[in-house]
Amino acid sequence: MNGEELTEQETALYDRQIRVWGVDAQRRLSKSHVFVSGLKGTAVEFCKNIVLAGVGSLTLNDDNPVTEEALAANFLIPFDENMGGGGSLAELCCDSLKDFNPMVHVSVEKGDLSSFDVDFFEKFDVVVISCCSLAAKKSVNEKCRKLSKRVAFYTVDCRDSCGEIFVDLQKYAYAKKKADETVECQLHYPSFEEAIAIPWRSLPKRVSKLYFAMRVVERFEEVERRKPGETSIEDLPNVLKLRNELCLAHSLNESQIPDSLLERLVVSTKEFPPVSAVLGGILGQEVIKAISGKGDPLKNFFFFDSVDGKGLIEDISTS
Repeated sequence: MNGEELTEQETALYDRQIRVWGVDAQRRLSKSHVFVSGLKGTAVEFCKNIVLAGVGSLTLNDDNPVTEEALAANFLIPFDENMGGGGSLAELCCDSLKDFNPMVHVSVEKGDLSSFDVDFFEKFDVVVISCCSLAAKKSVNEKCRKLSKRVAFYTVDCRDSCGEIFVDLQKYAYAKKKADETVECQLHYPSFEEAIAIPWRSLPKRVSKLYFAMRVVERFEEVERRKPGETSIEDLPNVLKLRNELCLAHSLNESQIPDSLLERLVVSTKEFPPVSAVLGGILGQEVIKAISGKGDPLKNFFFFDSVDGKGLIEDISTS
């Protein structure tokens, strides 16, 4: 990622951005390689943002066909596209993203996310997965951690008016300005599996209720062997039962995971475009920070709920 200098064409195209975060940050961006799997509304918002920012390459992975839900949430799909025919989501998004910034190399990687081995992720600097199962999150994160180089790993999930971002930068060094000097800082991140394994009773009392609710729904989908978002109102009694069991096991008061919040997550599984825009913007900002090494990165969860309009950062780690 520390390759050659910016070309004259890149310097001219990214002039305004260079004025904001500097030529070195833009150079790092222009030489970076990003992988994104799961192309629903939030992920495509993120893709649009980093393509406009000028990353070196973006690889897309989503073999699913176009559906009515995808047409409603994914603005990269051409208006005249028919459902069920004409290419996968990744292929259609690839064509549209190339028009946003011809200097970014956008490509498609076909195949199931679980089929990619450790070596596959070696070629990337950033890996972002969306709409994935609990097992997939753990597996891909672990594969990234096995590499000799640091690969920044992110998950993003949006359910109706709620959303969550997880960040794993492993051992991360960055610079930030303090008064009139630049200070070198370092953070240590847990993996996704390590973070969610922390007993709930040991977490701060004011941790976001959305953190607990997402873990309940995630666990329910795993136990029932459902794909992410394959839930409905009929599942609510069993989800509430699982909530009670998990709260008992973790010595957590059930009021920390309200019935009404779980009902929203279980029933309204489609992505709400305004929330996708918020999450995609935050995720893009965080990836730019991680690549450039400038600014305080998010550690390690971000939650957004449009009901109260609040975005919360939670450090769910042992350190």
